[in-house]
Amino acid sequence: MSACMPKDNGDSFLSRSTRSFQENVEKSGSAAVAGYTMTGAIILLGGIGYALDRWWSTSPWLLFVGLLAGLAVGFYELARTIWRR
Repeated sequence: MSACMPKDNGDSFLSRSTRSFQENVEKSGSAAVAGYTMTGAIILLGGIGYALDRWWSTSPWLLFVGLLAGLAVGFYELARTIWRR
């Protein structure tokens, strides 16, 4: 065995890499959920506001209300995720 080659302790490079990737994904799961919740809340509530604006001809006020409500829900979920740790 060459001096620059690391010792083989039975784990292949692919096995170690896969295990490390799985650990990182498990650790970042809650943060990803908070990000998806924020994005989804903004799109959903903004879309509802947009639809109501078109229906009631109040453009753009309900869209703004929907977007602000989406931001509030998203930041609430983000804060809940951070403070849970």
